[in-house]
Amino acid sequence: MHKESIFLIGPMGAGKSTVGRILADKLNYQFVDSDHEIEAKTGATIPMIFDIEGESGFRAREAQVIDELTQRPETVLATGGGAIIMEDNRKHLRSRGFVVYLKSPVEALVQRTAHDRNRPLLQTADPEAVLRRLLTEREPFYTEVADLIIETEQVSVHRVVRQILDALEREDII
Repeated sequence: MHKESIFLIGPMGAGKSTVGRILADKLNYQFVDSDHEIEAKTGATIPMIFDIEGESGFRAREAQVIDELTQRPETVLATGGGAIIMEDNRKHLRSRGFVVYLKSPVEALVQRTAHDRNRPLLQTADPEAVLRRLLTEREPFYTEVADLIIETEQVSVHRVVRQILDALEREDII
């Protein structure tokens, strides 16, 4: 099956937005970050949505945005780390594009997210424990949906992009 769009999944801090921007530029595709799209549509930050509507309210908004964005052709989409927990999102990602799981160990994620206040689930006394729990819960979903898994620890962003481009060429997607 020919898959035009590329969907990046993985935990927060894995590099989906950074890799996505460069990949989209190399492919001459549109880059979209689902979290930024939610903020643009609502006029509210992700933390504000969590505060007002809770995680379930955010997930409902996210599902609607994922459904819309996965229907766009020639798009590189960086999803939020928890987008894969909803079955409909997994179905849309799997059936509408080529899914790349950017995999990172918890220690790397902790370092990359240490100073980011825009991640509501990590605003806790022990963000490492939260990341560990989330990764344990979500890992089966990430691997279930992924067409390609790339380890991002100790690999440059440009090397990750090159690995994705090589895989897309092998799969005759580009």
